[in-house]
Amino acid sequence: MKKEFSTSWVSSNQPRKQRKYVANAPLHVKHKFLSANLSKELRKKHGKRNLPLRKGDDVLVMRGSSKKKKAKVLEINLRKCFVYLEGIQRTKKDGAKVNVPFHPSTLQIQSLYMDDKKRISPHSEKKEESSKAAKESKNTKEQKTKLENK
Repeated sequence: MKKEFSTSWVSSNQPRKQRKYVANAPLHVKHKFLSANLSKELRKKHGKRNLPLRKGDDVLVMRGSSKKKKAKVLEINLRKCFVYLEGIQRTKKDGAKVNVPFHPSTLQIQSLYMDDKKRISPHSEKKEESSKAAKESKNTKEQKTKLENK
């Protein structure tokens, strides 16, 4: 069995290989698995559909018994691929309170914690600007062809 993690692995239809890939992934790769969908406003603003979760993000729970609750990300466990939210707790039989683990696919990011300037890279903003410019040039070309055809 190989000791090193292969980043060139594309995909497999076999669930055992998919589980093995996720289980053996290094933490910097597992961080990308902890991505959650963005709200509609954030999608328009940043031009992305999802982003990896970070401590301090405000999220909305979309599934389960805590559905429609808004909370702040308290802790992220990369090894277990779980997110813990502030204020959402469960009482154990002995009376102790523990945080409830959530899978990131059941969460939607409502606001981003933007203390890190590299969180949304300037490259993505440049891509947005270039795509807007390309759309504008395409629209002007279409208008010219319409005028020529008349």
